[in-house]
Amino acid sequence: MLGQTGVQVSALCPGAMNFGSFANRDHDDCLRIMHAAFDAGVNFVDTADVYSQGESEEIVAAAVKGRRDKIVIATKQFHPMGPDVNQHGSSRRWINDAVDGSLRRLGTDHIDLYQVHRPDDLTSLEETLAGLSDVVRAGKVRMVGCCTYPAHLQAEARWVSERWGYERLVCNQPPYSILVRGIERDSLPTSQRYGMGVICWSPLASGWLTGRYRMGQALPDSPRWDAEINRPRKEGLTASPGSYRVLGDPTNPDTPVNARKLETAEALCRVADDAGIPMTHMALAFVLAHPAITSAIVGPRTLEQLQGQLGAVTVRLSDDVLDAIDGIVAPGTDVNPAEAGYAPPALTEAWRRRRGRGRPY
Repeated sequence: MLGQTGVQVSALCPGAMNFGSFANRDHDDCLRIMHAAFDAGVNFVDTADVYSQGESEEIVAAAVKGRRDKIVIATKQFHPMGPDVNQHGSSRRWINDAVDGSLRRLGTDHIDLYQVHRPDDLTSLEETLAGLSDVVRAGKVRMVGCCTYPAHLQAEARWVSERWGYERLVCNQPPYSILVRGIERDSLPTSQRYGMGVICWSPLASGWLTGRYRMGQALPDSPRWDAEINRPRKEGLTASPGSYRVLGDPTNPDTPVNARKLETAEALCRVADDAGIPMTHMALAFVLAHPAITSAIVGPRTLEQLQGQLGAVTVRLSDDVLDAIDGIVAPGTDVNPAEAGYAPPALTEAWRRRRGRGRPY
């Protein structure tokens, strides 16, 4: 169940960030992946306007053709979609414009779940929720949600909705995996308190929890690093809004954070081996075991990857396995805090901590 909406969605949700120019440019291959997921019983897909600058939404439109009524489509807005200063963020003005663009690319008359891609510290929650209410009341959107909203913003948004009669946020979309567990402290309990669904992204920690990262072996190539950083630079394109711009090269074993992650991944592989479970299945089953989680977003680049992930929905981890995981990565802990998906502006923008210093424009 997607929170308290009454809408039922599959436990795995294909994420379409890898579809299009930033990753998989072969539209036919993308369609094969999506159709295989749908044929396996998946009824949920997540994309965003900024993924390949709209191309991902167009691929999703082709994938759901002929079965639109059976698929729950989620998309997002926030990141820049053009050179104009107002073509980004979560203002009422831009939300109304952005949803029209997504509807056009998706080839549909409504979006099932429309999400704010990141908190917008330049815009009040009243303004954002007013814009989201506009598009719901216009019949363009069925439900609205948020991504990476910390607990206090989830609570504040609920208060604003109740105070002004705006639409409520029905779900949150944070990063969650065995390596990124910080949301267990207060974000997930808050979502549960308010009856919100939770659609978690990067449950395989960008590939670190697939069993491909082992001690004593060279770190594997990262197609996502190449797609998000290397190729856009070479081709003079704008990099995607992915995490690697901040986190650094995941193929470099000499960085302290990669050394920590490699050691942790090795220990987790031993747990999976002892339990007789593929590492990918253990990682996905871990996030789905949390009672707050509605769906785990997976981002297969190939049909083989998708087929290797689908079986995870039938895996139930024993208490012994879950306890062993807790012993390696403590509950509420992020192995790399930079992967939490959202950092408060009060920490990331120095001017906020220095009296009399205005925002640099």
